[in-house]
Amino acid sequence: MSVTASVELDVDKQRQAKEYARIRRRLFLVDLAIGGVYTLVWLVFGWSSELKQALMGYTENQWLLVAGFGLVFGGIYFLVNLPLGYYSGYILPHRYDLSNQTLSGWLLDMLKGVLVGGALGLLVLEVIYAVLRAVPQTWWLWAGLILLVLNVILANLAPVLLLPIFYKFKPLSEDHVDLAGRLIRLAERAGTRVRGVYQFDMSRRTKAANAALTGRGNPRRILLGDTLINEFTPDEIETVLAHELGHHVHRDLPFGLLVESVITLGGLYLASVGLSWGVEVFGFENPADIAALPLFALVVGIYGLITMPLSNAFSRWRERRADAYALEATGKGEAYASALTRLANQNLAEAEPEEWVELLLYSHPALSKRIEFAQHYSLEHG
Repeated sequence: MSVTASVELDVDKQRQAKEYARIRRRLFLVDLAIGGVYTLVWLVFGWSSELKQALMGYTENQWLLVAGFGLVFGGIYFLVNLPLGYYSGYILPHRYDLSNQTLSGWLLDMLKGVLVGGALGLLVLEVIYAVLRAVPQTWWLWAGLILLVLNVILANLAPVLLLPIFYKFKPLSEDHVDLAGRLIRLAERAGTRVRGVYQFDMSRRTKAANAALTGRGNPRRILLGDTLINEFTPDEIETVLAHELGHHVHRDLPFGLLVESVITLGGLYLASVGLSWGVEVFGFENPADIAALPLFALVVGIYGLITMPLSNAFSRWRERRADAYALEATGKGEAYASALTRLANQNLAEAEPEEWVELLLYSHPALSKRIEFAQHYSLEHG
């Protein structure tokens, strides 16, 4: 019996997946509305200028003003959005039996995320406003270049420094020596040197499965979620990793960073235009006035929403290439189709979204298309 014959899309789970996806899209729209209204309120009611004046009662140091404004503005938004985050991040996944996480575990992860995200966000904010003060005419160009460098650094350090904050990693056990050997040999054929194969505790949080190839150079490691190891066959795991290796072979990380940097540069330029407009309309002192931060956030947010389909289209193209590489590198079309089917069932992923949904919101091709592609490869290559 073929592998795909024993693994089929679960009809009931696909019904749930459609419901789950529909709810998450609505929550996405609610989140956008909250963010938009929040920034507009700060501008229309003059809260932004009032906060700046209040902070200047304590310090006139520009670095401290940026940090203080960012903490207050971002902190209040976090509290306003907390109920939605609790519902979408904790209640909803439990309702659809996707989460294993306790409330205390979710709260701890949220706290870690706030601290890490807040620190990185504050760093980016300080960089942008420092450049705004230094070169007000061309700040958007220099800020874009600096952000590109920071993104490259973060992409290299995140697997080593940030992931261990959220997950525990350990080498694959002796029970999986054969699997580890297969994956290392697969990586070697792709021209990738790895330190080893590790598993991480996804099951402590979710029933979903995943794998990754992280780091660069010597720190590069193969990471397998324990949910993947426990529920997927070795052939299926091999094809899933081959997909990740496809991204490495095609240099998707540096290429993706470059494309996203170009898109970011466009957003920063529009923010520059918006800030200059805000000086006249809202009476800000100059574009580098920290009181204009809500306007900056609004312009960049709208731009990000408009360009999201473009970013997703680029991502889907790269994902299709990685799928093709996985099939060519392993020659296991049935196993890959089976793995994608299991992912759809286990992750409660909608296999056949509406075309407009895939076009606007999906960073990967629809699972039904990917499964069909793998099955077609299997038929053609026996």
